[in-house]
Amino acid sequence: MSDMRFTLIGVILIFIGFGVLGVFGQDYQAATFEADEFGTCYEYSDEAPPKEINCSYKIFDQTIFFGVVLSLIAGGVISLIKGVKGNWDNKVKPEDMVGPGGNQNDDSDKPKDN
Repeated sequence: MSDMRFTLIGVILIFIGFGVLGVFGQDYQAATFEADEFGTCYEYSDEAPPKEINCSYKIFDQTIFFGVVLSLIAGGVISLIKGVKGNWDNKVKPEDMVGPGGNQNDDSDKPKDN
């Protein structure tokens, strides 16, 4: 049996990582192309014309972004592995069990004396 908490957390973290990459990733991929092809990087805005900036700052921002995305996905994978290997759901004390077969002050299983 697996530990469902870690499994769910892992799936959510991986989903968020790929979601952030899909939504915001295109804003951070142009720095490498601009630096390699043209040697000059620009910051684009809707209100102003493009402004020339240092390529190393733009590449640093790109690296930080992909580091955050990678850490979200890696945390999700680690959580999934921990959830699959975990056995916390199986370590429930008998006195804490409830429901069918829990026998917590439950006399329904005993035969009644008529």
